Amino acid sequence: MSMFDGLLGQVAGNVDIGNLAEKVGLSPEQVEQAVQALGQAHPQPGDTVDAAAAQTGLPADTLQQIVAHIGGEGALGRFAALLGEQPEGGLGGMLGGLASGLFERK
Repeated sequence: MSMFDGLLGQVAGNVDIGNLAEKVGLSPEQVEQAVQALGQAHPQPGDTVDAAAAQTGLPADTLQQIVAHIGGEGALGRFAALLGEQPEGGLGGMLGGLASGLFERK
């Protein structure tokens, strides 16, 4: 999880996935999945939280809490930009692989 902590730290200061998971009542893996989905949905048309909720199956109000904890829409936009800057095999590819692995566990 240090990869996510480090990336979120670049955009939102001192955010720890484990602590965030505890605050919103999810597992760290679910928070990682949520942050990934929020980052991917942010630059897309439509509501970011609704799109991430549809992708993850997590409640929109929980995702809204995550957005607030990581610093709001501004921090989410910076996180989305970092995801978009990564080459296919780089961090973006690793995050995509992580998210797909989480989806397969359902």
